[in-house]
Amino acid sequence: MRILTVFIVLLTICVRADEVQHHGIVFEQWVRDTFFGGYKPKSYTQIWDIPAEINQNHGKIPANPKAIKYGSPLDMGDALRQFSIAEKGERFLLIIGFWTQAGENKKWDNAVAVEVTPEQYRKLWEPITRDDLEKLDAVVKNKSLSLDEAREEAQKIKSGTPFTKSVMQVNPKINSSQRRLQCSIRFADFFHFLAPQADSTMQDKPAIWGVPLPDAFASAPRKLPKKLEQPK
Repeated sequence: MRILTVFIVLLTICVRADEVQHHGIVFEQWVRDTFFGGYKPKSYTQIWDIPAEINQNHGKIPANPKAIKYGSPLDMGDALRQFSIAEKGERFLLIIGFWTQAGENKKWDNAVAVEVTPEQYRKLWEPITRDDLEKLDAVVKNKSLSLDEAREEAQKIKSGTPFTKSVMQVNPKINSSQRRLQCSIRFADFFHFLAPQADSTMQDKPAIWGVPLPDAFASAPRKLPKKLEQPK
């Protein structure tokens, strides 16, 4: 009975996670189909969702599309991987669709396609160094520390210099299923530092390169599963 209960809980979490991520998948697929010839990533862990060689019409540089809740930070992914991009001085496109929840649907309220220069991206990380990141990452992934100990130590490091002085935010993810160091850019900082010419306000008909985004689509707001009662 307990095995069945655990299975139901895990299945519920997985299904709801899929529902939550559906809007992101829809947006990324729309971007690939509309602007990049229906390209399908070979792996969902690859550095660029759209490699440079696929992007023949918009600068011939790599691109990453992202669906982000309007007003929320932009999740950029693994911190060390993103820092490596800044170190290498790679130019790339960020293609962002911003959404808000409208009942059981999500609707698009803003969209931005911006070319990020090496200078812009490096500046977001200053004054953080690779050594700083690697030390924090080592704490996050140190299995000799309990979850609480790792969280406390990581938060202590994150709350000090140089991390408090950078635009890029580091986000330790420490729980029973993961120990990762992610990074993000605040909504206002994205428009200020990376897209200063773009309009950050909500728009009636958001578009990318003159093409309007799809209409609202069914995607319920995120709900945490209720605790199941223990069988008597």
